[in-house]
Amino acid sequence: MNKVPLTARGAEKLREELDRLKRIERPRIIEAIAEARAHGDLKENAEYHAAREQQSFVEGRIKDIDGKLSNAQIIDVTQLPATGRVVFGATVRVLELEADVELCYQIVGEDEADLKLGMISIGSPIARCLIGKSEGDVTSLAAPGGIREFEILEVRYI
Repeated sequence: MNKVPLTARGAEKLREELDRLKRIERPRIIEAIAEARAHGDLKENAEYHAAREQQSFVEGRIKDIDGKLSNAQIIDVTQLPATGRVVFGATVRVLELEADVELCYQIVGEDEADLKLGMISIGSPIARCLIGKSEGDVTSLAAPGGIREFEILEVRYI
């Protein structure tokens, strides 16, 4: 199976979620199932069915996170050489030329992406047009609304 890039911070967040699911959520759901079973008839016991559904969701999420972490190629951005080139994990400040708007993105793995926080997936069109470019470069992206041009103002490895 292919290795999936993940920042060190993203891997830590996944580990924390996995720990919370295993230590807190799983035992809470097991207790809820036991309590619902004590109420009697399981066929018409809504609490039992809700707890089983939660259990299924939590177990699926645990399996999903385990799989992601086992196939992750964890990249510590702070250990990358500061060459000024845009690479995975870099934080890039760009100027969108037509709109004259400054934007800041960190290029992260697909599971970490959150546009509201300025974290874009390595597979996104913007990230793909920025990867490999350097500070001062101008690059363009063919978007549904037309060509968008970006000037790379700064590349940081934090």
